[in-house]
Amino acid sequence: MLIVLSAPSGAGKTTIAKAIMQQMENLYFSVSATTRPKRKNEEEGTDYFFLTHEEFQWKIRNEELVEFEEIFGNYYGTLKSTIDEALEKGDSLIFDIDVKGAVSIKRLYPDDCVSIFIMPPDLDTLRERIVGRDSDGEREIETRMARAQYEIDQKSEFDHVVVNDNLEHAIDEVKKILQDERKKRTNS
Repeated sequence: MLIVLSAPSGAGKTTIAKAIMQQMENLYFSVSATTRPKRKNEEEGTDYFFLTHEEFQWKIRNEELVEFEEIFGNYYGTLKSTIDEALEKGDSLIFDIDVKGAVSIKRLYPDDCVSIFIMPPDLDTLRERIVGRDSDGEREIETRMARAQYEIDQKSEFDHVVVNDNLEHAIDEVKKILQDERKKRTNS
């Protein structure tokens, strides 16, 4: 199963993905590739594959990505090899990606994919969360907020929508969706 979590930046999708991985068996994180700089607590190959713009462009030209997008001047994408290896082994992958990437994976792997959009309770709370991360300047925060409305408008493209107004409740809701999906897939 390919589990795609998407949300505006700061809505909690990464936190939820990490919690779900700790609580559910046989679930692996799909590590995306990016050209953005590494944040202070991130590790190569665990959080992202950090590539130069030239390396990323080479992968685009050689069709080594399932999806990619340029966001805030940096590229983000999913390597085909990551998905192919997981599907060959029968593993479940959880994706923490942007809306366009989520829609692309759902379109390419409709029988293997379950997509979940994580909604912030409101835009003011979202802004507080982004500011609280202390990793973006005011310009980046404004860009993220402008993009958030576009992403929220795409929520109907997803199989499920979970509002993250209470983190533990949101984690439980995502976990229940995934347990139900596993049961359906096992019984079919």
